Amino acid sequence: MVISNRPLRFIIATLVAFLPLVSFANSEIDTAKVKIEVAQGHEKVAHAEPTDVKSKIKAFIAHHVLDSHDFTFLSDEVKGESYGFSLPVILWDNGIQFFSSSKFEHGEAVAESNGNFYKLNHHDGKIYKLDSAQGEIKEGKNGFPTNVRPIDFSITKTVFSILIASILMFLIFSNLAKTYAKNQGIASGFGRIFEPIVLFIRDEIAVPNIGEKHYKKYMSYLLTIFFFVLFLNIFGLMPFGINVTGNLTITFSLAIMTFLITNLTANKNYWGHIFWMPGVPKVMRIVLAPIELLGVIIKPFSLMIRLYANIFAGHIVLMSIIGLMFIFKSWLGSSLSFGLSFALSILEILVAFLQAYIFTLLSALYFGSAVEEHHHEEAH
Repeated sequence: MVISNRPLRFIIATLVAFLPLVSFANSEIDTAKVKIEVAQGHEKVAHAEPTDVKSKIKAFIAHHVLDSHDFTFLSDEVKGESYGFSLPVILWDNGIQFFSSSKFEHGEAVAESNGNFYKLNHHDGKIYKLDSAQGEIKEGKNGFPTNVRPIDFSITKTVFSILIASILMFLIFSNLAKTYAKNQGIASGFGRIFEPIVLFIRDEIAVPNIGEKHYKKYMSYLLTIFFFVLFLNIFGLMPFGINVTGNLTITFSLAIMTFLITNLTANKNYWGHIFWMPGVPKVMRIVLAPIELLGVIIKPFSLMIRLYANIFAGHIVLMSIIGLMFIFKSWLGSSLSFGLSFALSILEILVAFLQAYIFTLLSALYFGSAVEEHHHEEAH
């Protein structure tokens, strides 16, 4: 097996190309917490700082699964200190506004940039523009902020995690490719750990589902998507509040790429079976064509929802079980919660691999259907 540099360049280009989309789309998503509070008629309660244990646990879970403009490793509630690092804020508001998220002081201060004033909303994690340094985020009758929101292209925690995963993939697989060239097709070094997985994706996913004739042109993407999802799933198991693949924006972007590759590389047989199915009476072809076309559009949404729902739900359940230890406040209840959370963490490792495998497998199935060659006799 030979790994060339061309797929590696494709890997990095594919991952980094949609970073601006991710950053912008993240400013339009993950507002479910606010919507639920408004729907339940708790607008005023949403603005109060949580005081009881259950409310604090809910707030912590929400903070863990949502994106943010800084990377916090540890926080001390008693001292009011946080340990981590700030990320760059990039806004488009009468030109580019660039400054560090440390200016927000975790949402407690107003940030100034070129005479413009901005504040970070605690409840949805979004940045809003203020009229002055003493201004506040105002809300309408529906409970949502009425302040202007600048277009946000910031390097958030999600985008930063994607960059780290991309760099790791580049270093690992470029080194693996070099060892193949140097040792006449024999892998060595740290990248050798991933050689069986690469072979598995080729022999058990790409070749059976796409075919010997066409699988090579899709291998770069299949390897990219598998290791990208896998690395980010593993990142999500670390106690840093990383929830990239549990973010609907990310899974949507990945699903759209699979959708575009499938339809842009499809042959005439693929489109023929959608709009003018052979072997079917002509009247039925007219009826079935819109249904088949709808299926083409639904496929990426099934990819998007499957990955998002499994990872997001896993984070919520695991964090909730951990939170039970602080609610029970007894050796029995806390021990049971710890044991259950430990078992669930082991299961989450399996889910991390399984979801990467399923996403890659379904992508290969779609590619295979796009390039499959049919030999039918036209029905009359």
